[in-house]
Amino acid sequence: MKGKKKGGKGARGGQWADHLTRKAKSQGYPARSIYKLEEIQNKFKVMKKGHTVLDLGCAPGSWMLYAAKQVGGQGKVFGIDLKAVEIKLPENITAIQDNILRLENPEFIDQVDGFHTVMSDMAPATTGRKDVDALRSFELCRMALDVALKNLRVQGNFICKIFQGNEFKAFEKEVKTAFRECKVFKPESCRKQSKEIYIIGKGKK
Repeated sequence: MKGKKKGGKGARGGQWADHLTRKAKSQGYPARSIYKLEEIQNKFKVMKKGHTVLDLGCAPGSWMLYAAKQVGGQGKVFGIDLKAVEIKLPENITAIQDNILRLENPEFIDQVDGFHTVMSDMAPATTGRKDVDALRSFELCRMALDVALKNLRVQGNFICKIFQGNEFKAFEKEVKTAFRECKVFKPESCRKQSKEIYIIGKGKK
């Protein structure tokens, strides 16, 4: 379309997205999603030095890189995704290409005695239909919560992205049941038009 700027920069949300994308690249992160996790960490303190963290749907790797800095050299970050992570990773990160439902993989799970934090920034392939996309997001969130409840330590933390829709309240209720605290949070770095929001569960029961 003539007159339309590349990348949709004419929109305020587009300008913000481009700014964060450039900032992420300049700081060595492959995606702008780093700033969502940074806001969550700053507000809720879900990771500490020496912690072990599991990142579900970890590609392209921004969340793992940020988590690795938060847990330090004595901590460990593990990631799993259907897509390969192509960036260079520090020694305290291990990433495998696999389905999150195959976490029985001994080379992965047997290295830790439960995780302090399980996080998921997974999103479905969108269809443009809000109801369908929200339902698909809910299904991913249910899988992520199941993995978290099986692999988190007692008092562990859970971070999960979900699209707002009819199923949101049901998922929020499940998290409230499993954790001592449940918070709903939309980072400022989310695109303004996005329906995504984050649920943070603290203190697994």
